[in-house]
Amino acid sequence: MSTTPTLNGQVIGQAHYATRALLERAVAPLGLSFGHVLALNVLADGAVDPARLVHRITSTLKTDEQAVREVIAHLVDADLARVDDGVPEPQLRLTDAGHATQRRVGATIADTTTRLYGDIPTDEARVVAQVLTLVTQRANAELAALPA
Repeated sequence: MSTTPTLNGQVIGQAHYATRALLERAVAPLGLSFGHVLALNVLADGAVDPARLVHRITSTLKTDEQAVREVIAHLVDADLARVDDGVPEPQLRLTDAGHATQRRVGATIADTTTRLYGDIPTDEARVVAQVLTLVTQRANAELAALPA
């Protein structure tokens, strides 16, 4: 007899870490980490103030600024991104190689997403997305209220 799992942090975490492990293994041959993938995806939408990118990734990954600055430095050193002098602030943008890499990563993510989520009925997927978004909002609100 099988029981339906209860929605809780353990179930959510297991799904997250299993999915993340698949992605990390797929991008490792490119010399990329999960943080690199997040940065590439943000930069795919256009140039970004480096401080804004640092904030976005630290708030997403719940990591420190130094770790994100290392991710950005790696992307620049690997010629996947460059810093342009901008007015009023410098802007970080993808290079041609960065765009090509981001497209490869995007295709990998799309393939993985299709395999993992493709046969889940749309209505069920929508409800799960709404619940997980609400849980994320609540957790972020509690984190924001904690002392630094």
